[in-house]
Amino acid sequence: MSTPWARGFARVGSLLPSRTDLAVMGRSPRRDLLAGLTVAIVALPLALGFGVSSGLGAEAGLATAVVAGALAAVFGGSNLQVSGPTGAMTVVLVPIVAQYGTGGVLMVGLIAGLMLIGLALARAGRYMAYIPASVVEGFTLGIACVIGLQQVPNALGVAKPEGGKVLVVTWHAIEAFTRSPNWTAVALAAGVVVVMLVGARWRPTIPFSIVAVIAATLLTQLFRLDAAAPIGDMPAGLPAPSLGFVDMSALGSLLAPAIAVAALAALESLLSAQVADGMTVGQKHDPDKELFGQGLANIAAPLFGGVPATGAIARTAVNVRTGASSRLAALVHAAVLAVIVFAAAPLVSRIPLAALAGVLIATAIRMVEVGSLRAMAKATRADAIVLVLTAAATLALDLVYAVIIGLVVAGALALRAVARQARMDQVDFRPDMPGEHSDEEHALLAEHIVAYRIDGPLFFAGAHRFLLELSEVADVRVLILRMSRVTTLDATGALVLKDAVEKLNRRGIAVMTSGIRPGQRQALDSVGALDLLQLEGREYATTPEAIAGARAHLHKAGLLPAVPDQTAPVTEEAAR
Repeated sequence: MSTPWARGFARVGSLLPSRTDLAVMGRSPRRDLLAGLTVAIVALPLALGFGVSSGLGAEAGLATAVVAGALAAVFGGSNLQVSGPTGAMTVVLVPIVAQYGTGGVLMVGLIAGLMLIGLALARAGRYMAYIPASVVEGFTLGIACVIGLQQVPNALGVAKPEGGKVLVVTWHAIEAFTRSPNWTAVALAAGVVVVMLVGARWRPTIPFSIVAVIAATLLTQLFRLDAAAPIGDMPAGLPAPSLGFVDMSALGSLLAPAIAVAALAALESLLSAQVADGMTVGQKHDPDKELFGQGLANIAAPLFGGVPATGAIARTAVNVRTGASSRLAALVHAAVLAVIVFAAAPLVSRIPLAALAGVLIATAIRMVEVGSLRAMAKATRADAIVLVLTAAATLALDLVYAVIIGLVVAGALALRAVARQARMDQVDFRPDMPGEHSDEEHALLAEHIVAYRIDGPLFFAGAHRFLLELSEVADVRVLILRMSRVTTLDATGALVLKDAVEKLNRRGIAVMTSGIRPGQRQALDSVGALDLLQLEGREYATTPEAIAGARAHLHKAGLLPAVPDQTAPVTEEAAR
């Protein structure tokens, strides 16, 4: 018999890289080396920009790209995923930095990494499939807006105003610019945006982000454009790993931000891995392994001064498009960035902040796929509402709240739609001509017997409507409820049914039932409805038996002259 310890070790073992995962890395090394180099060139300005935007500095972004990128590549669940600092995570980190400082952010990343490993051990990765596309699209649109607005201070060449809300910070930055315009910074940022957007259309395979950043840096150095503030001094290499930032007394206050970071890391990483699967043939990620790899990456990154990391959709897409076939490409990307950290720190320190702002603004613009948004908005009114609400919540609140709000609203609208599909119809025995009652149905009506068939779910979202409909039944002595087509029955539905039967019984109307499924009995029994429905043997397997029972009940009450010898000549479908 296996012990809990043995099962725990087995579960951890299943999350570690297999020999197959590692063997794949040697199949197409040339393609993976080229893809990794390309991704590193694309990732360099993004890592620098997101590090600066987070408030921890460019070196934090590079440390994250190197350390987290390498660990997530080895231990993650996707062969093609590229991880590092992202715009979505930066959006969450800015208010954390403002409130808790650098040490607080590092500790939040460490706690979030432990949470991600816990999610992996709990096999939580599969729940990603339950997030509606409208929530994802609204989430992406909101992130793009926030990333673009976060870059306004650097793009305008003004000091970043105090504040946690991006809309407030943007407004104050614009006010500061109107008082003292810095057209040099604006020109550099706008130039980078134009080069990236136009270049991507002209030659999609060329990484115009690095081309534009190099050009902007050369211009500022050649023409001594002092108005364009550079990144500033950067250390030549990664710092030694340290746990000096750990403060156990702050654990309680940092728990909520850590949950937000872990939730976002899980959401974005699994979404990115899913996108990578969709761009290839024969690739399928393991969501639990991906959470495990991201957990290890986020535990290690803070030790080197890095910010929390996630799977990066843009870099992963570049990786796939340039022909990557294994984890080797993401590892090469991390190695190239490590070489840059050690060998080119003085050059990187001269890059203008306005140029990095332009890179991130262009990235935000490219995140918005107008065609997808238009299709989602036209799909259904519910999808349009969820999309707009999620995007607005992302912009006004924060990302985790936005996703929660989107999921709650999407769930409520889905329940409403399902509840509307449920219906209760008076049974119509007409095997001959549509629109005409058979002789048997006329006989039933004359005997004051009516049968209702419930189709669909009978649950909390729409059960009370059935109570109202049943309560309005008039001029009837026996009511037959056909329940074989009830797809879902919960405690609320059972209580409503019990209440309706009690009210009908008080009015002298006997209620018969037919076709109760085995799976429905527990809910009916738990609230006492089953005993009521079985009163005096009023539950039947089929509708013909229920009709015969109804006539027997009326005969016993002296309301029918004799018990008919046969039941209604109904079809097999009607009998159910």
